[in-house]
Amino acid sequence: MSNTFGQLLRVTTFGESHGAGLGVVIDGCPSGHPFPHARVNAQLARRRPGQGRLSSPRREPDGYEVLSGLEPGTGLTLGTPIALLVRNEDARGRAYAELERVYRPSHADYTYDARYGLRAVSGGGRASARETVARVAAGALAEDLLAVAHGVEIVAWVDDVAGIAATVDGERVTREEVDATPVRCPDASVSEAMIEAIDAARRDGDTVGGVVRCVARGVPAGWGAPVFGKLTASLAGALMSLPASRGFEVGEGFAARRMRGSEHNDPFTIDPVDGRIRTVTNRSGGIQGGISNGETIRLAVAFKPVATIFKPQQTVTRDGAQVTYQAKGRHDPCVLPRAVPMVEAMVALVLCDQMLHARLARVDGSL
Repeated sequence: MSNTFGQLLRVTTFGESHGAGLGVVIDGCPSGHPFPHARVNAQLARRRPGQGRLSSPRREPDGYEVLSGLEPGTGLTLGTPIALLVRNEDARGRAYAELERVYRPSHADYTYDARYGLRAVSGGGRASARETVARVAAGALAEDLLAVAHGVEIVAWVDDVAGIAATVDGERVTREEVDATPVRCPDASVSEAMIEAIDAARRDGDTVGGVVRCVARGVPAGWGAPVFGKLTASLAGALMSLPASRGFEVGEGFAARRMRGSEHNDPFTIDPVDGRIRTVTNRSGGIQGGISNGETIRLAVAFKPVATIFKPQQTVTRDGAQVTYQAKGRHDPCVLPRAVPMVEAMVALVLCDQMLHARLARVDGSL
């Protein structure tokens, strides 16, 4: 049950880190939409490992196969379940044999054993960030649906690494600017310092964390629902389901605690160009009362340092023996650069689901 996400656009992912492959079944996609192969390939390429010294050296091309849901010849969606499969080509399951009895510190080894009584030892199975290849593929389709229907643009970037913070204009930043550096930070004044911080941790056998910020521009007013269906809550649940995520905020987020209401409130005005209701400021982050207000949605996700470090650590075995463990193998020194398309994917999936809900809620069909 926990492997399925969404209500009207339902996404189910499957597969393990070092199994034969991973995939996704997307149910609820409207029919007649040209499947966006170029967008899916582009997002998978941004997420894949082996992108240089800032990521895991695992070599996976992350090409995908379409198993169902498209009309042969035209590539149009049929309205039936779309199944995509990404085969693992550089899996090394045997490299994890020594971990069959050892619980790695801050990994899901112990908790999966506590929950299920057994676990996928190789790479953590579905606890691995490798699972997100399926989310990113589905998210790219959702993003295309949003772009075609409403011109929605979703852009995420690395905003903080190990306390080194960027200054980025979320109203204007583009993916081309984000991808201009390996760390995916469009602020040239700090991107090199971020890279050096990641490199320093890698040389020391350690890891670092930070923050990914994201904007969704062009989202119409009226998406979301009161109380338990709040758009804020849906985004929080989606983004906190990403591996290594540890914090979430919308708009001013935690900084709002230091503000007065007079500072935080967003006054309304009428746009002189198109006559629509706007806000003078956007401290709410585009969401008020759990429903989008038509302004840019602004959010951020904090990611912890990757749990796999190459220093000796105290731990225990399944039998209760106290041991010292030192990791080996291929791992990211910082998840942030590859987390950028993951964040974009989850935002797109939430917004696409909300778009479909909004269509049902409006009798006049204007959305």
